[in-house]
Amino acid sequence: MQADNLQTLLLKHQQDFAPIIPFNPTKDKIIRMDFSSNNKDLSEDILSDTSKFTTYIHQALTTAGARYGIGGYDEHRTVYSRSSVFDGEKEGDEPRRLHLGMDVWGKPNTAVSCPFDGIVHSFAYNGKFGDYGATIILTHTLENTSFHTLFGHLSFNSLKNLREGERFATGDIFAELGLPLENGHWPPHLHFQLIKDLQGWRGDYPGVCKYSEREFYLNNCPDPDLVIQLEKFAV
Repeated sequence: MQADNLQTLLLKHQQDFAPIIPFNPTKDKIIRMDFSSNNKDLSEDILSDTSKFTTYIHQALTTAGARYGIGGYDEHRTVYSRSSVFDGEKEGDEPRRLHLGMDVWGKPNTAVSCPFDGIVHSFAYNGKFGDYGATIILTHTLENTSFHTLFGHLSFNSLKNLREGERFATGDIFAELGLPLENGHWPPHLHFQLIKDLQGWRGDYPGVCKYSEREFYLNNCPDPDLVIQLEKFAV
């Protein structure tokens, strides 16, 4: 199934999706965050120090009076220079810099909910500096069409007692945002990604690709806003 067909299917069912994070539109605010080269405030000094990076996020949210920061799909990010996880295999190879998911920056232990009925496909702790940390992949079926969602940067507790094949209903809380020591050494946030074909991956899938591979990966990983629907939050 082509990604555009999945997009059509998701658009058709948008009214049935549950929010992936708690949000009260009468009092909560969400702001868009930019981690591309256009953001001149993100210095190497901040990016190389998780504590300073976390403070940067916290101050941005506090200044805006926002509960969450959000964004990042199809964004070419300088932020990935902070970790060798995103370097090329050999010196001089093209690094991975294009973000394939949507990030929701907020407080640790924020609840994460299933947007629609799903089954646990796989999960893992991807513990390298800059990686996903605790990660869960769910499989979903809409009108006999299967696809996947990946939730990265979760807490250790999110994996506790979890089992493959476990079912979650729309709106079920099944995970929470992790602290830096358990989420791959990032400021607390959720990486949410749609995936058409996992290509044999289990408990992991690239959330960042080389720019030269952009066409393939964007086709395989449609815009997560098809599920999140930012227009509902008037950001």
